[in-house]
Amino acid sequence: MAEIIQKDGTWTFDGDAVRIVPGRDKGVGLLRQTLGEVLVPLRALAGISYEPGRKAGRLRLRLRDGADPLLQVTGGRLPEASDPYRLTVEPDRGGVAEYFVDEVRNALLLDQVDAGPADSYLLPGPAVPIAVGAGDGTVAFDGDRVSLEWNWTTEEAKRSGGARAFRVADLRSVEWAPSRGLENGWIRFALAGAGQSAAPKYDPHTVELFGFKKDPLMALVAAAVAVRMPHPAAPSPEPDPSPSPSFPPSFAPAPSLPPAPSLPPAPALPPAPAPGPAAAPAHAPAPAEDHDALLRRLRELGELHQAGILTAEEFSTAKAAILGRF
Repeated sequence: MAEIIQKDGTWTFDGDAVRIVPGRDKGVGLLRQTLGEVLVPLRALAGISYEPGRKAGRLRLRLRDGADPLLQVTGGRLPEASDPYRLTVEPDRGGVAEYFVDEVRNALLLDQVDAGPADSYLLPGPAVPIAVGAGDGTVAFDGDRVSLEWNWTTEEAKRSGGARAFRVADLRSVEWAPSRGLENGWIRFALAGAGQSAAPKYDPHTVELFGFKKDPLMALVAAAVAVRMPHPAAPSPEPDPSPSPSFPPSFAPAPSLPPAPSLPPAPALPPAPAPGPAAAPAHAPAPAEDHDALLRRLRELGELHQAGILTAEEFSTAKAAILGRF
């Protein structure tokens, strides 16, 4: 086991995971204090490094892309004081930090941990329920339902619509952005099927952030929601495991058709008269009732063909057979 204890926090490695406990020093950011203890499994790590300094060194964990929902929603934009995977190391503890690095690296090598992107979250994200008030509103999340409430700083056009509530299943995405210079930040919930979002100041599904101390805590809310949504890199659903067999074009089975209804038999033709002077010539027309029966059959064949019961080939064959009786 390897352990390093500093004012900034305590890191412990037992061969399977790195346990991170934030310190109580005034330099520990509010996000780290609120997040509390974090357990990072070895398979979620991509690397570790120690950066010595004259006044203080830095111990840093590097997680696999997509392994942690907090890093996924913040995209490298967390302030240093809010980064839970950074530990300030006093100058006289540099040797301990280097030993810690060696132990973690050896475990990664022995276990042959894949340092590439993860297609599922390997950390559980912040605990719920969680509620944060910052900027122009308060966001509360209980693990299934998100609710937004407004305060006196909210733009009237947004506040007039009242509080908002929706389920994780209704969301397309959740985004967090910090304030930068004169540009305000936000936490935005994009609902599935909704059109383009308005500016954070007017969007009824966005809390605008003004750059105050509690702003980073909204990243915890975003991470708690994101971990309960489909992972951005999750593989597509598997195709049907039993697809229909393929055939060469010449052996492809003909499409199945519903059985054609039985057609009424053609009326029997009268026997030919005996030869003699009064016999009808061979080309004499059929009696009138035979013509009517054959015409009815032709109409029935046409209706069956139009209804899709007979194919064009079947229709042509049957039609030729009837016409041959005229």
